[in-house]
Amino acid sequence: QFQQEQIREGLELRGWWVEEMIRTPSPLTERMTLFWHNHFVSGQQKVKLAQLMYRQNVTLRANALGRFGDLLHAVARDPAMVIYLDNAQNRKGTPNENFAREVMELFTLGEGHYGEQDIKEAARAFTGWSLDRDTGQFVFRRFIHDYGQKTVLGKTGNLDGDDVLDILLARPETAEFVMAKLWREFVSPDPDEKEVKRIAARFRDSRYDIKVALQALLTSDAFYAAENRGVLVKSPVDLVVGTLHQFGMRPGEPVPFAVAAAAMGQNLFAPPNVKGWPGGEAWINTSTLLARKAFLDRLFRADDAAGRTDATPMMADALAPKAISVADESEASRKLRFMKAMDRGLKSVQFDSDAWFGALKATPDARAAAATRVLLAYAPQAQPDPASEPLAMVRQLVLDAAYQLR
Repeated sequence: QFQQEQIREGLELRGWWVEEMIRTPSPLTERMTLFWHNHFVSGQQKVKLAQLMYRQNVTLRANALGRFGDLLHAVARDPAMVIYLDNAQNRKGTPNENFAREVMELFTLGEGHYGEQDIKEAARAFTGWSLDRDTGQFVFRRFIHDYGQKTVLGKTGNLDGDDVLDILLARPETAEFVMAKLWREFVSPDPDEKEVKRIAARFRDSRYDIKVALQALLTSDAFYAAENRGVLVKSPVDLVVGTLHQFGMRPGEPVPFAVAAAAMGQNLFAPPNVKGWPGGEAWINTSTLLARKAFLDRLFRADDAAGRTDATPMMADALAPKAISVADESEASRKLRFMKAMDRGLKSVQFDSDAWFGALKATPDARAAAATRVLLAYAPQAQPDPASEPLAMVRQLVLDAAYQLR
């Protein structure tokens, strides 16, 4: 019963976030919330309580375009993070090093810029950072905190967790590590080291103002360079939510679209491990590509019956849907339930092809070229026939391999 309740709440939470992404007046805020979700990783698999994952998401959103230092300090106290990286078990005399290690390796400095002794000393500084299991709130348990002298990255004193975070923020490697990740998110898979250092210096000088970092990155020559067009693979959430945005679709039931993203390999609130989703080419394999194409095929099918009997089962086969499974449910039952859920969700959206093409303000002869230019990062494998029906033209373009890229 408890497990089924967790699954239900988890699905509602995923649906809520997808709806936030679709209806937000600030798409960049949601995009950065997702970026930080994959940077400061926690997962419902271990945290269990959907309410704590929701609260963490609210914290990420509130700080998504603020100051990285504020976000780092807030996440270090976040109850979901305290559970996920075992800091509730971190106490004087028997320190748990998980959070101290990951805050250096994955959240700030990156590998190679700290030593094992730094981790041990930092772990002592975070002793007592815990949570109240009854309220789900962060608490500092002073009686299990280590008040002794500590040395972290050459800085010595009676350091606590906030002191350690400030030491990490003072290091240039932190700004460079975060900027390299932002580069891979927005520009290309291979960051330009010189440019990263240049923008990272501005980021650090601004006291880690995330808006300053993004403005510098998104107005850089590299961002607009022709060689960086179409080199990034759309994440599943990018594909699902971006498609709905692109075509002005508003689903009445968002949960199936969260499940669709999970079928493609991005189960919100459940990254695969503490390193998050690797992204890039790792998004594409035989199973996830099948799910991507099946989703788009079903979304733009004129024949509703064909969609129910063809594309939706393809998506079900692409996922033994862990996001909606229960322990005593058969594989066949899961697939059937998944098919019904997907069908309800996909039937809840409508695409007005005439209105969409009208907004392009292209003549009938030029609309194929206009649609191609708007939708694809580079030329399609086969040019659409200008005389084809609008829906058929769009369907051909979104099923082209180039639509998977940005």
